Amino acid sequence: MTAVDNETLAPTRRQHSIWSRMCAEFAGSLLICFSIYIMCSFGSAFYNVNLAYIALGTGVVYAAMTAIFAKVSGAQFNPAITVAAMLTSKTRVLDGVLYIIAQLLGAIAAGALFLFLLPSSESVPVSQWLTLVVNGYDEGSSLYATLTQMGLTYSVAMAIVIELIASIIVVAAAMQSMKRDGAPTRQHTLIMGLAYAAATAMAYPVTGAAVNPLRPTGIAVFASNKSLTVNPLSQLWVFWVSSILAAALVALVMIVAQLLSNRSAGTDGADDVAEAAMLEDQAANDADIPSVEDEVATTALTGTQADADYSVIEQEDAQVERQ
Repeated sequence: MTAVDNETLAPTRRQHSIWSRMCAEFAGSLLICFSIYIMCSFGSAFYNVNLAYIALGTGVVYAAMTAIFAKVSGAQFNPAITVAAMLTSKTRVLDGVLYIIAQLLGAIAAGALFLFLLPSSESVPVSQWLTLVVNGYDEGSSLYATLTQMGLTYSVAMAIVIELIASIIVVAAAMQSMKRDGAPTRQHTLIMGLAYAAATAMAYPVTGAAVNPLRPTGIAVFASNKSLTVNPLSQLWVFWVSSILAAALVALVMIVAQLLSNRSAGTDGADDVAEAAMLEDQAANDADIPSVEDEVATTALTGTQADADYSVIEQEDAQVERQ
């Protein structure tokens, strides 16, 4: 099953129009990204960098937005989830493309709103706030200053691996908590909150926990010319490549598992048909072989034949008496 099959396998009826679903993806992405930007900037500034606070807050935000918009659009809010849903026919290709566009616009709007509301002064420039928010590795990491004091650094390979594993956790959780038509199950909200919280806790020390490519994109667009150590746009590709690769891997595993399941079901069905055919053949053979009663019945004489045989016997007895 590939994306080409989406047009025929994906559900054609939707409770909400495509515009309603796009608005839901736009609003959810905007609120998620803006909330995370606030947590990472103001929260880190006043409460220091607290991993538990950021991970728990991220999970709660995703869970809340999922609960609000799940019945409208499925609450994907992540291009990686949308790509995986398209590859596994849970979302139609056209719908998926429109979802991603709406998600990107929501993330960019969140970045613009955050920058517009961001307070600054001569002692606290905008770049100081943005350093806590942008995602990156090595010099682009929010923990770069702390790492250099310990003589450590994060390479691009490490960033890709961490983001790949974190994205696999999120995408796999989303796919398993969706129905075949892309509708969320009852546990979808809780599962997504836990998945994002776990992925954030794992990836934050390395890349600032993008997990979702929308999160670094929305802020990178407006932080590219704010005198940061590294232009966040130059490292943005890492998060998109990792997320899309995670989506492809999860979708591939699901497709292979489905094919093996169908093949196993087909083999079992063929065995049942063969067994039924053998039983029918055996029954037919048994019907062809006459039983003892049948032989007796078939060898039993009719009335006419019996009378003829008795007359022959009487003639033989008469000849014997004459002799």
